[in-house]
Amino acid sequence: MVLSLEELLGVLEPIRHEKSIVFTNGCFDILHAGHAYYLKKAKELGDLLVVGLNSDESVRRIKGQKRPIIPQSARAYLLDSLKPVDFVVIFEEDTPEDLIKAIRPHVLVKGADWEIENIVGADFVLSYGGRVERIEFEFNLSTSNIIGRILELYNNRDK
Repeated sequence: MVLSLEELLGVLEPIRHEKSIVFTNGCFDILHAGHAYYLKKAKELGDLLVVGLNSDESVRRIKGQKRPIIPQSARAYLLDSLKPVDFVVIFEEDTPEDLIKAIRPHVLVKGADWEIENIVGADFVLSYGGRVERIEFEFNLSTSNIIGRILELYNNRDK
């Protein structure tokens, strides 16, 4: 379900003591098997998986003016369609710090390529007894690498 932050908090607050809330975030620009694996593993860490999705403007500031490839409404729809994902919330900021503080997840999840001290919101989540988990990658995929491969194939199409 794609919700505003206010709507999401209205759903989570009454069940926060009965269900464990897992939070992760990202751009999820070109959805691939690495994303699917990561989200499946994140969901296994609790009862409800909330995905913070960078807005189009946020992605442009982080990744450059040619990104995202897929607009936020379509990225949100795809994420919402995945079995492990319970809720999607779009955020405008460059980091999910404010979102994490509002949601107060029981578990904060990022990829294993992030050191805990560099994970936005980790200190906050740990401060109230929450957990921070890092998930190893199963597939050697990234949206940037996929875009690079497509461009390589396109540029070499007549050779």
